[in-house]
Amino acid sequence: MKKSTSKKIIISVTNDLVSDNRIHKVCISLRKMGFQVLLLGRELPNSLKIGQRNYSTKRFRLIFNTGALFYTEYNLRLYLFLLFAKYDVLLANDLDTLPANFLASKVRKKDLVYDSHEYFTEVPELVNRPQIKKIWESIESRILPAIKSAYTVSNSIAKVYEEKYGIKFKVVRNIPFASNIIIDNNSANKSTKIILYQGALNIGRGLKQAILSMHFIEKAKLIIAGDGDIKVDLEQLVSNEKLQDKVEFTGRLPIDELQKLTPTADLGLSIEEDLGLNYRYALPNKLFDYIQARVPVLVSNLPEMAAIVNQYKIGETTGSLEPRILADKINKALFDNKQRKTWKSNLERAAKELTWENEEKILKEIYSGFL
Repeated sequence: MKKSTSKKIIISVTNDLVSDNRIHKVCISLRKMGFQVLLLGRELPNSLKIGQRNYSTKRFRLIFNTGALFYTEYNLRLYLFLLFAKYDVLLANDLDTLPANFLASKVRKKDLVYDSHEYFTEVPELVNRPQIKKIWESIESRILPAIKSAYTVSNSIAKVYEEKYGIKFKVVRNIPFASNIIIDNNSANKSTKIILYQGALNIGRGLKQAILSMHFIEKAKLIIAGDGDIKVDLEQLVSNEKLQDKVEFTGRLPIDELQKLTPTADLGLSIEEDLGLNYRYALPNKLFDYIQARVPVLVSNLPEMAAIVNQYKIGETTGSLEPRILADKINKALFDNKQRKTWKSNLERAAKELTWENEEKILKEIYSGFL
């Protein structure tokens, strides 16, 4: 039997691997290119089982799961693992995995690639915590100038990093695999429309405003698919506002279940607030998931998201998240059947162009030199 000569890549993230669509797609693409792939994450007390994958996975069980002690423990465990593991290339995802990867790559003299899923030091959780933000900025400023291979999720974030650190960032957007969705031609006659938000339930995602807007929207239900820091607060808000009949929480869904839910929606929301540069320059994977599922969208009037919606004419943008204004936008998007027919037609073209199969060509440019 011929001995395998494929290169091994170890990929690390700080989540539990269950629903991270971007990293799942990267792993599949790297496998197709010929890499042996090992994906590292962590296991939380409420983590679901990882479904069948065509690459290897490993999750660390940690003592600490939040705050500075978590980041310290995770990077220490990760560094010790990478110190003795067999691999040819390391892929660090986001700044919170970079310290361990960078140190291990130097000690072991191995190649390192950095994938920045967001503008980490400008996330809302850090914008109002200057001391913590300063620590992460210090880590970033010490390591990033030494990185030789890097990519991120939008042109705006790539430009910021290039201007700040003088290194070239390629752009690999959070675009799903091509899929053939059967469009429900009877959706205009549905008695209850579905408004969908999928993704993390964190501050600045416009979720409180979306919930409050349901007071002014009839014949529709808001489905919130995901989990995060403010889920309990959002559930309490729904209870206080007596909107239980209009708002449903599914919790965090595995990738395959979410792919079944998305096409059932009549409108997809991506209404981040302009809280720091990370959200301002965001190009979330949920936007492209909606497009691939042929679901019209309502997005914040922020540069990257608005550019996609305006280019393909597949939905509305909103400059305000005030609940009444938001409700007017949603009602129009749900019940203007003439406009929806145009959006649905345009979504077909957008879905054919905005596919991971096209986007992974950039990944091949980045990783082919390591094979």
